[in-house]
Amino acid sequence: MSSDSQGSVKGEATMMMSPSGSASSQGPPLSPTAASKSPELPDELVQAGWSKCWSRRENRPYYFNRFTNQSLWEVPVLGQHDVISDPLGLNAAPAEGGDGNLGNGQRKRRSSEEQGAGPNSLKRAKVEPTTPISPSAPGVKPWGPTPEDKQAPPATPTTPSPAPAPYRPAVTYWDLDIQTNAVVREHPPAPHLPPHPEIELQRAQLVTKLRQHYHELCHQREGIDPPRESFNRWLLERKVVDKGHDPLLPSDCEPVISPSMFREVMNDIPIRLSRIKYKEEARKLLFKYAEAAKKMIDSRNASPESRKVVKWNAEDTMSWLRRDHSASKEDYMDRLEHLRQQCGPHVAAVAKDSVEGICSKIYQLSVEYSRRLRHTHLGLLQDPPTEVCESSPQSRLVYCYPVRLSIPSPPLPRVELHFENDMACLRFKGEMVKVNRGHFSKLELLYRYSCIDDPRFEKFLSRVWCLLKRYQVMFGGGANEGTGLQGALPVSVFEALNRQFGVSFECFASPLNCYFKQFCSAFPDTDGFFGSRGPFLSFCPASGSFEANPPFCEELMDAMVTHFEDLLDRSSEPLSFIVFIPEWRDPVTPALTRMEGSRFLRHQLSVPAYEHEYRSGSQHLCKREDMYYRAVHGTAVLFLQNDAGFVKWPPTAERLSQLTAAYRPSLLRSSSLSSPGPAHIVPGDRDSALKPSDRNSGGVTSPGDHDNNNNGGGGSSSSPREKVATM
Repeated sequence: MSSDSQGSVKGEATMMMSPSGSASSQGPPLSPTAASKSPELPDELVQAGWSKCWSRRENRPYYFNRFTNQSLWEVPVLGQHDVISDPLGLNAAPAEGGDGNLGNGQRKRRSSEEQGAGPNSLKRAKVEPTTPISPSAPGVKPWGPTPEDKQAPPATPTTPSPAPAPYRPAVTYWDLDIQTNAVVREHPPAPHLPPHPEIELQRAQLVTKLRQHYHELCHQREGIDPPRESFNRWLLERKVVDKGHDPLLPSDCEPVISPSMFREVMNDIPIRLSRIKYKEEARKLLFKYAEAAKKMIDSRNASPESRKVVKWNAEDTMSWLRRDHSASKEDYMDRLEHLRQQCGPHVAAVAKDSVEGICSKIYQLSVEYSRRLRHTHLGLLQDPPTEVCESSPQSRLVYCYPVRLSIPSPPLPRVELHFENDMACLRFKGEMVKVNRGHFSKLELLYRYSCIDDPRFEKFLSRVWCLLKRYQVMFGGGANEGTGLQGALPVSVFEALNRQFGVSFECFASPLNCYFKQFCSAFPDTDGFFGSRGPFLSFCPASGSFEANPPFCEELMDAMVTHFEDLLDRSSEPLSFIVFIPEWRDPVTPALTRMEGSRFLRHQLSVPAYEHEYRSGSQHLCKREDMYYRAVHGTAVLFLQNDAGFVKWPPTAERLSQLTAAYRPSLLRSSSLSSPGPAHIVPGDRDSALKPSDRNSGGVTSPGDHDNNNNGGGGSSSSPREKVATM
C-alpha cells in the first residue's frame, strides 16, 4: 500500500509495503550494496537489478531491485510481471505447469466457480470482481495462514508459492450478493469533505471533551450524573434538524435547546428513579426524593407558594416514614407517586432555567468545535472546495448507488494493521481501533463494490480507521454503551423479508451491521466508500422494498414517519416500507400513533416480548455467543405501502407466518435472554418507578414541544428508551 495511506502489517508477517511491492514508504534500503553480489542470488537476478539486503528493524534479509525500487521479503522470481504497470498480471505469461500460479505469493485469478459457493461468493463476475483485493503487499497473507497453507511446501526461487486464499469467516451475518430494487433519481456528487485520519482523531478528542463538559455541568448545576447515553441520543436528535457542515457535531440547529437533552435531564431531577425490587429500597428511595426536593427548593429562587407546598409535602412524608414501619413496598411506591405529583411541578419550575443553560452551553461548544474542525480540514485539502450553486434535480431514474464525493481525497497518512487472534487492529498515532476478521473482510468486500477512486486499495486502511473511529466516538467508550442504538434484526428475519417481500435495502444501518450491501447510514463521508446511500431522511427513492429499524430516538422516529408518508404520497411506482419499532404503550410514542393512523398502513404485526431477538450493536467486536439477545419489550411491525406496493408485495397470511417463524429465537441461542447494559426503567413496570404518564408531571413544557416531535407532556419517557431495555 502506498506510503501516504497505509502502514505496517503485523501478525503473520510484519512489513510496510505497497500492493505493488514497492518500499517507497521505507525510503532506500538499509544497505543496498551490502549483498549485491551475494552468491545466494542467481546471476540472472543480479543482472535484473536485484540485491540481497538486511533489515535492521525486522532482523532478517530482504530483496531490493535498484531499477524498480521494488522490495520483497521472499526470493524474487525471474520473469515475474511488473506489478506496478500491470498489477493484475493480465500481460504476464503463465507459470510452468499451466496453473497460472504467480510468484512471490501473488493471488491467482480464479473464476467464481473455482472459488466455491461460499456465503459471500460473487455471482456476477462481469459486474463485480471475483476475488477480494487484499490491502497488503504481495506475498503477505493478510488474513492469517490456513491449514492448507501450513501444509504447503516453502517457496524457493524455482518453485512459486501457492496463491493464498482470502479469509472466509465461519459464520456470516450478511448477504452482499443481493441486488437492489431501489430506484432513485440521479443526483450529483455530495459536497462533503473527504475523511482524513488527522481530522477524525481531532474530532474524537473534541467529542470526548464535550462529553466531559456535559458531565461536569450536570454535576455542578444539578448535582446529578448525566442520564445514561443521553449524550448519544442528543447527537441523534440534533442531526435530525442540523443543517451544519460537520458530520457528527451539531452546528446549525433550530431550536438551540434540544428537546431530547432537556427532557432527559429534567426527568432525573431532583434524583434519578431506579429499579425497585425490595421494600427497603422503596423506603430509601422515597426518603431520598423528599430530602432532595426540599433541599432544591430551599437553594433555588422559588416563589413562596412553591416553597410552602414542597416543604410541607416533604416534611409530611418524612414524618410518615418515621412513624410507619409496617408499610409494604406498594405503599411506599404509592406515596412516592403522590409526592412527585405534588412537588414535581414546583421542582421542575425552579430547575428549568438551569437545565436550559446546560443544553445551550453544550450546543454552543459543539458549534465552536465544528467551526474549528472545518477550518483545519480545509487546510489539509490540496484544492479547497468552492461554493457551487445547487444544480436542478436530475430527471433520469436509476438504481440507487453509493454516495460519491465531489471533493477529491488528499493523500492520506499511513495506518498500521496487525492481527491479534481474531481481531484486526488498526493504529494511527497511537490510537487503535479494532474489528473482528469477519467484519474486516466484509468491509473489504463493501469497499471493492462501492469505492471508485481507489482501485488499488491504497487508502483502504485509512478509511477503515476513520469509519471505526467515527462510530466509536459517536456511541461512547463505556461498557456496552451505544450497542442498543445499533441493534439489528436477526439474519433469518432479513432472509424472510427478502424472500417474501422483496426487501433489498436497509433504511437505518452502517457498514458494520448491514445485511445488504445497499443501505442508508448516518455518515455519508465515511460510509459512502463502503456502500452507504447517505442519511435516510435525505434519501428519496421512487420505488423499491425497504426495511426500517431506526435507532429508538423519539424525534428521529417521528421524522422518519413524516418522510415515509411524503415518499408514499409522491410515488406511483411500487413502494413499500416494513418498519420495526418498540411497541411502547404507556405512554405510546408519537411515531407509533401516527403510523397506526396512516392511510398507507396495510398491516400491523406484534411480536411479544422475550419471543424475539436482536443482533448486538457491537457485533463487529463481540464474541459469537454474545451476538444475539432477547428483546424485553414487544416489537411492532408495520407495513406502509402505496397502492402499487401493496399489489406487488401484499402482506398475505402465508407471508406473515413465514416472517413470524423467522423471528422466533433459535433453540441454539435459547440461553441468551437479556440485552446488554445496566438496568433501565421498563415502561409500565410499577415496581421499577412511577407510571410513565407522570414522567413529565413537573408541569414544565419542554422546549420544542410545539413541534411535531412531542405530543403533549405525557409523550416522553423518563429515561429515553433504547432499542432494548434490560431485564
